[in-house]
Amino acid sequence: MTLSIVILTLVTVQRLGELILARRNTLRLLARGATESGAGHYPLVVALHAAWLAGLWLLAWDRPTNLGWLVAFLLLQMLRVWVIASLGDRWTTRIIVLPDAPLVQKGPYRFLPHPNYVVVAGEMLVLPLVFGLTAFGLIFFLLNALVLWVRIRAEDAALGRMSPPSARGI
Repeated sequence: MTLSIVILTLVTVQRLGELILARRNTLRLLARGATESGAGHYPLVVALHAAWLAGLWLLAWDRPTNLGWLVAFLLLQMLRVWVIASLGDRWTTRIIVLPDAPLVQKGPYRFLPHPNYVVVAGEMLVLPLVFGLTAFGLIFFLLNALVLWVRIRAEDAALGRMSPPSARGI
């Protein structure tokens, strides 16, 4: 088995595990009275991530790996774990808001309002670079930026960080 297959397998298993954790957390939050926002764009988020991972399997399964970019990707994975651990049972792949709960201000959230999205953007670019797929990485980085533009606006509105777009006449 090549290193590229090992990497892709580990990333796939990680993502599937995260989906299970996110679903569990989502159900628990909803049971506690939380509400979901931005559900309309969620299928686009899922489709983008699925296409990215499927594309990597299609294009990179037998490619050599660049160890420098692999180290960068592993650093992003450490940041991902920090983000998830900082949010604890409030981490999910959806925009779920628990009424009257304060915003998380620990971990990377002390420094950035959306550290998870910084990590995801980095992953979308860096993992393809591990396999020498520069154009693929840039395309998905840009597609992800478009999706994040919608998602961050929806999340900020749900969290009360700014007024909803309709209230601003947008």
